[in-house]
Amino acid sequence: MKDASSRPVTLHDIAKATGYTINTVSRALKDKDDISRETCAYVQRVAREMGYVRNYLASSLRSGRTKTLAMIAGSMLNPFYAILTDLIQREAISLGYSLLILCHQDNPETELQAVEMALSRRVDGVLITPCSFDSPALSHLRDAGIPFVLLSRYQDGTRDDCVYCDDEEGGYLAGRHLIETGHRKLAMLSYHQVVFSSRKRFTGFRRACAEAAIPESDIRYACLEEPAEILAQLREWMDDGISGLFSFCDVEAWSTITLLENVNLRIPEDLKVIGFDNILGYVSFPKPICSVDCHLQEEAHTAIDILRKRIHDSSLPPQQVMLPVTLVCRCST
Repeated sequence: MKDASSRPVTLHDIAKATGYTINTVSRALKDKDDISRETCAYVQRVAREMGYVRNYLASSLRSGRTKTLAMIAGSMLNPFYAILTDLIQREAISLGYSLLILCHQDNPETELQAVEMALSRRVDGVLITPCSFDSPALSHLRDAGIPFVLLSRYQDGTRDDCVYCDDEEGGYLAGRHLIETGHRKLAMLSYHQVVFSSRKRFTGFRRACAEAAIPESDIRYACLEEPAEILAQLREWMDDGISGLFSFCDVEAWSTITLLENVNLRIPEDLKVIGFDNILGYVSFPKPICSVDCHLQEEAHTAIDILRKRIHDSSLPPQQVMLPVTLVCRCST
């Protein structure tokens, strides 16, 4: 065991302790295929016991890469971003990358600062859920020539790498599920306009209604932020016969359910609710809700794979991957 006050352990120290050459020690620590598994395990065990810590700065100076990625998302207070970031980090670590996590809070200026921070740390690549498609942060990434992948976002005509779920099909599944459970007057509620996703989800929702011959007058949509406004809108809809609600995401669905229960309304008896993201597939919440699963694990895996390939070959054609969605029913409809 290395004394805390002593100098850092070097490859030379490990070579001396194991009897192997510095080159063999270096390759064993990196799990190179030309070194036996037994030798790798032995060298790594001795290195741990000696307190060896790899000098990534020195490695990056030699290779030109830092083995660090940046994840730039909205806010970790939102379980969607927290879960996606956690999954991204697991994928990154499995490939030998560390992850710099930055939040833009849906603020374009903060988002640009986050990109500048990532670039100043010489990250090899960036994963980002942008505030908007005309965000100066995206322009800055393009100008810098840094590999990046858009998460949960897609724009027609873009040449950016991106991974996103089939939002329109998700909205369709949500609408069809409400219709199949007997509802003919439906509404979609969103607390914020989310670039790309809000429009696509409502488009799919309306398509399901059109297939069921539900008139436009019986399909409602609202984007509201203040709890009092949201509750007033819900009461108005329910008074008008709206019995099925599609919430933009699970977090907003739970907030809506709480608002209704605080005034002694019951879910699903008084209003049927379906969300989006399938947050319950990753964390526990006290209120089970039906939801559209956008398969965040697959999004994380695909995004990291695309980014890694882009880092190593900038000439690859743009990769734009749309992931399928599925319905998960938990009796809130």
